[in-house]
Amino acid sequence: MRKHTGILLLLLLALYKIEAQQFIPIWPEGKKPNSNGKKVTDSLFNERIWRVAVPGIYALPVAKSDNNGSAILICPGGGYERVSYIYNGFNFAKWFNSLGINVFVLIYRLPNQADLQQRELGPLQDAQRALRWIRANAAQWNIKPDKIGVMGISAGGHVASMLGTQTTDVSAIKDSLDTVSYRPDFMVLLSPVITMGKFAHPGSRKQFLGADTSAAMIEKYSSEMQVSSFTPPAFIVHALNDSTVPVKNSLLFYNALVDKKINASIHVFPQGGHGIRLDENPGSTDLWLNLLELWMKETGFVKPIPFK
Repeated sequence: MRKHTGILLLLLLALYKIEAQQFIPIWPEGKKPNSNGKKVTDSLFNERIWRVAVPGIYALPVAKSDNNGSAILICPGGGYERVSYIYNGFNFAKWFNSLGINVFVLIYRLPNQADLQQRELGPLQDAQRALRWIRANAAQWNIKPDKIGVMGISAGGHVASMLGTQTTDVSAIKDSLDTVSYRPDFMVLLSPVITMGKFAHPGSRKQFLGADTSAAMIEKYSSEMQVSSFTPPAFIVHALNDSTVPVKNSLLFYNALVDKKINASIHVFPQGGHGIRLDENPGSTDLWLNLLELWMKETGFVKPIPFK
């Protein structure tokens, strides 16, 4: 079992080269859907993105010699008010890269942006398009098209869970990517926002739905109510003492997965709050990355290292 210590992560940080990051816009110029024509500019402050003019992905591939053919699209959190792309994106990318997994960090439009016609569609459209782009260009990165997953943290967990449950194509723009599947092959959800109902995170629901909190909208965008045979296997992690996003979010989703006979693994730890980190977590919570690595190996999404 891999030991995830502070020393290991410091070494990863030291070895990780910032120039490896490549930003790729996911929409052709002038073809970004759901736009009302208003111009917005990117807004970056305190290592968080508060407004996204150009949705895209940061590509963080692994060296060819370490590449195991898998990839993951990371959807950072931020309560649908901001995109915490460094803390919830690049930091996790380093760990996945250490396993030979290619990483793409999604920079998605936020529902409160003035340039959106329908606020709730922006994040999902960008996620669908990003997954399609990765799969369509899989050969470029030596990625196997059937080993592309998604990870979501906090509100990014809602984006990721929608990508794995919403069967309506909202990202088609009549180009070659329309025929490429946007379904992820697996999901990793960390302290995820899942429901828009009783146990919703108030801030995420307010930013995502706005004034339309009708029963129909709540049902449509509560991912536990949209699970079907379309939904891929999932690995879910939450802390019981999370005072920001209630653990009920993960439990509701896990129960829905079990009901639909979807391969699912859930780990609810006593401690960790809403800030479950890469390492130095309290008590048993520090085991979560070891468990995730083993799950990805037993499901075949990561090739196990041959026993010598």
